[in-house]
Amino acid sequence: MHGEAYAYATYSLFADQAGVQNLPSVQQLFQRTAKVELGEHFAEEAKLNGLAGSDAANLQAAMTGEEYESHTMYPTFAKQARQDGDTAAAGLFEEIAKDESAHHAAFAKALEVVRTGKGAVPAPPGVKPVTVQAGAPRVRAARTKQNLGTALNGEALASAKYTQFAQAATAHGNQALARLFTGTADVERREHFAGEAQLAGIVAPTRQNLTTAINGEQYESRIMYPTYARQAKTAGDAKAAKLFADNANDEASHARAFENARNQLH
Repeated sequence: MHGEAYAYATYSLFADQAGVQNLPSVQQLFQRTAKVELGEHFAEEAKLNGLAGSDAANLQAAMTGEEYESHTMYPTFAKQARQDGDTAAAGLFEEIAKDESAHHAAFAKALEVVRTGKGAVPAPPGVKPVTVQAGAPRVRAARTKQNLGTALNGEALASAKYTQFAQAATAHGNQALARLFTGTADVERREHFAGEAQLAGIVAPTRQNLTTAINGEQYESRIMYPTYARQAKTAGDAKAAKLFADNANDEASHARAFENARNQLH
């Protein structure tokens, strides 16, 4: 699930870069693949894993994540980045910590509404999209780079989880809560993940982005998912084994599509 969430967020940025380079077919390929990673692979794995529960349980899970990020993870990362001279990263980490604290407060208010039936679910937060430009990392310390990697994975997963929680809220008839989860998911991906991606330098020119995607898809199709499928089969988890095997086939197809796209570039 971490891998699928990260692929979705990353491919969305790679699609934007292809658009900047006026490569509409590659842009559409990244967009289509991103939708599969989130809407099929992540969603199906989340269902088997029982990720989404009641609205109250989903809000509690979200609050736990936001509490950790706002009070522990991001303040620690900010302090370390300042010690290492990565002031831009420190500033971003501090800003995101404040956002996550606000998310926690909104989820806490929503939980009170869900439990008591009184009051109104807060409006979703506004998103300030970050346009990521291709380029090298903008941090220098190995520790900051490692922390950025951790943060990027956390933001991608949070965005994907909140998307599932929003769908659950819709199914439960709580449209206001669905909007809160959807809006927060947008902030996590389009603002936090994107801002961190800019500093980490994960977006490159499209040819290199395609190579990155090919390598990732080949790893998942040849090693990760086949291994998971074998382990699930051995454990007697037949549904998971089938899903992992199916996903391996999908990822192999994605790798071939990305390879074809790269071969057609001049």
